[in-house]
Amino acid sequence: MASRKPAKTQPASFAWSPANKAWCEEQLKKYPAGRQASCVIPFLWRGQKQEGWISIAMMEAIARQLEMPYIRVYEVATFYSMFNLAPVGEYFVQVCGTTPCMLRGSKELNAVCERVIGHENHVSDDGKLSWLEVECLGACVNAPMVQISTRDGDHYHEDLTPEIFEDLLAKLRRGERVKIGTAHPDRKTSNPAGALTSLVEPALYDGSKAAPIRELPNSRPPAPAE
Repeated sequence: MASRKPAKTQPASFAWSPANKAWCEEQLKKYPAGRQASCVIPFLWRGQKQEGWISIAMMEAIARQLEMPYIRVYEVATFYSMFNLAPVGEYFVQVCGTTPCMLRGSKELNAVCERVIGHENHVSDDGKLSWLEVECLGACVNAPMVQISTRDGDHYHEDLTPEIFEDLLAKLRRGERVKIGTAHPDRKTSNPAGALTSLVEPALYDGSKAAPIRELPNSRPPAPAE
């Protein structure tokens, strides 16, 4: 699990990039005066995408920008595990460890991370990789899977084996492009591997073979008590 305490080493200051500063100003227009605090989660998320993690200096800057107490920003940032309170690698690998992925081999993916990157929450010496085991990421059908986050986006990699996963990490470290989505050679998105198994006869879709409904279930009034 990611640490919910801020990193010991902190930057002295934080400033929005010009593009993100303009984005923040547009978001603030959506809220009436006195309600700027509603932007705290979007601002923290935007700041994390800019810097890779959330520093105390960033939280303080957001608190001033939204005219809210610093402690309220701190409470939000430390509560939600999606916020990184310490630096992460250029490629932040989140291995799903919930039951479907665990049954399909997520522990073997963890072992790859331990061997290639190091322990959880550790950033590799070259700054390229860090990893964490997380809860369900919602792609159970293509388990086991990981989410790899960068400053540009968050991408799913599914149907992984230890060999495929280790090769993927090596390519990322070398700066090569990698395939996003399923790694299964015979699957499209989350369809069954191989040919589709859904019904194909049109009459089964238009309802022509269904028996007519003559009476709704439980529509008769109850019989009077004797």
